[in-house]
Amino acid sequence: MQRYIINGRIMTMAEEKAEKKKEKIRAEYENGFLRIENGKIARIGDMEELETLPQKDAGIDVIDAGGRLVMPGIIEAHCHMGITEEKKGMEGDDCNENVQPITPYLRAMDAIHSMDAAFDDAVRAGITSAMVGPGSSNVVGGQFAFIKTKGRRIDDLVVLAPAAMKVAFGENPKVNFSGQGKMPVTRMAVAGMLREELFRAKQYAEKKRKAKKAGEEFEEDFYYECWIPVFEGKIPLKAHVHRVDDIFTAIRIAKEFGLDMTLDHCSEGHLIAEELAKEGYPAIVGPDLSSRSKIEVQNVAFKTAGILSAAGLKVAITTDHPVSLIQSLPLCAGLCVKSGMPFDTALRAITIHAAQICRVDDRVGSLEIGKDADIAIFDGNPLEVSTKVYCTLINGEIAYRQE
Repeated sequence: MQRYIINGRIMTMAEEKAEKKKEKIRAEYENGFLRIENGKIARIGDMEELETLPQKDAGIDVIDAGGRLVMPGIIEAHCHMGITEEKKGMEGDDCNENVQPITPYLRAMDAIHSMDAAFDDAVRAGITSAMVGPGSSNVVGGQFAFIKTKGRRIDDLVVLAPAAMKVAFGENPKVNFSGQGKMPVTRMAVAGMLREELFRAKQYAEKKRKAKKAGEEFEEDFYYECWIPVFEGKIPLKAHVHRVDDIFTAIRIAKEFGLDMTLDHCSEGHLIAEELAKEGYPAIVGPDLSSRSKIEVQNVAFKTAGILSAAGLKVAITTDHPVSLIQSLPLCAGLCVKSGMPFDTALRAITIHAAQICRVDDRVGSLEIGKDADIAIFDGNPLEVSTKVYCTLINGEIAYRQE
């Protein structure tokens, strides 16, 4: 089935250099159209390029945007939707296996409940995909998955899994295990335990590589096998860091082992922006809409995302749902603009830059030919609280439409 979106002010968020494209896509079409085929974007252009206006029939559906803003579906780069369900207490909380400090083999996919109300809230806010995984009570929490936000079977929603390996520094693992009378209870122990885990995992990966090269049999170890994509550079460490000292410790360890990493939360990043720019690790900033509920978030501020971006870092914005609600993600981006972040940079932080940081920009994050038709249509500025979502499409299918 073909679907057209017509008469829309289209913001593509396309960043790829023109010479690399099969067909040049502009950043904006004042009055444009999109053609969708088999869940993918097949064509983008000005309305005047349409020889005949598409008509609704058995094989074509037409959405008239009526001059509204058409843009890529919004992306949440770090959250716990469906793995920490709302209003369900312990019964619906599968975010932390908090009796064991190192659990790399856990997979978010096995705990994400796609019927959680947060999924519907996300779709109604124009959020079409999200990076979801375990929380930060453990030194190593397990594997994140990048998923779409509409559907009943989680297996059908997956874009990339595993998508990252969660590690955590600072207060959370300290506080969680100090009450259990076991390590870690200091920042030294958090770093030391992570180093030991990475050291053993690297040894395992090297033994497997050598055995494979030599054509020898190798008995795989379930515990360490999950680290292979990390050491091969296919997925990054996803580091929970708020405070300056924790940020630098995470960087120190990543460099020791030659690993890719994202700096998640990065709440004091604005205090060390120049140093972070030299290091080059991308930052996923937030949640800034929540209260300063613990010591390590005392300097949390909406200005952080803009300062880091201006320094040269690639930045995404997060709600850390349910710490703050996922539907507030566009509002959070708007508050970053209010605190100094340029408007177009804030939009990119919840679209194409979020996709690039999550390593899924070949499929989502911008409106380009061949990419998934994940699209949000707004009746105004998407970063303003009064703006409404007119329609949300995921894989070319209507996931939400304003009555």
